[in-house]
Amino acid sequence: MDKTAIAPHSIYAESTPNPATMKFVSNRYLIIDGQVYEYTLEDDASNSPLAEKLLNFPFVEKVFMASNFVAITKTDIIEWQDVIHQIRDFLAEFLNNGGVVIKVSALDQNAEEENSSNSIQTPKRESLEGIDAKIADILDEYIRPAVESDGGAIHFHSFEEGKVSVVLKGACSGCPSSTMTLKAGIENMLKEMLPGQIKEVEAING
Repeated sequence: MDKTAIAPHSIYAESTPNPATMKFVSNRYLIIDGQVYEYTLEDDASNSPLAEKLLNFPFVEKVFMASNFVAITKTDIIEWQDVIHQIRDFLAEFLNNGGVVIKVSALDQNAEEENSSNSIQTPKRESLEGIDAKIADILDEYIRPAVESDGGAIHFHSFEEGKVSVVLKGACSGCPSSTMTLKAGIENMLKEMLPGQIKEVEAING
């Protein structure tokens, strides 16, 4: 995808493994710094005008943004089929009228300084070494693309006595299938690529 494209934003909706979360994808990049941003009703979303407006919808519970998509988690008071066109039209209008996704000042923060004061901090890649670095690299190269395609994100948190802790965000946070994905996919891959060193993987919902 061409990050410098000047074509209008075209938005389409895509379901995720989490039935409460819908992924709204643009044909253009929304965030180009490689970071992910997540906001809930309890968070200060002042550095993201888009998130602020989305959280004003009475049925929106959480907003997660990365690369070219916004993943929105709704409450149980309404079904997606009743509001999906409303959200899609809102996003297209907001973005095509020059609405700001993330304020520039927010893009200058260090990666560990998450947008939310309640967010779980994760270490920067350059601070890791040894097996911690190997695990982080495997997650970034093999796991992260698949997780992002489902409207979420995964970050290495820690490794101790054979246990890998990862932080899940977006659609993957609280998703009913997250545990199965961890055990059947991520845990098995890490055990295969780092034989004898990994005992289990646990998720921390970010």
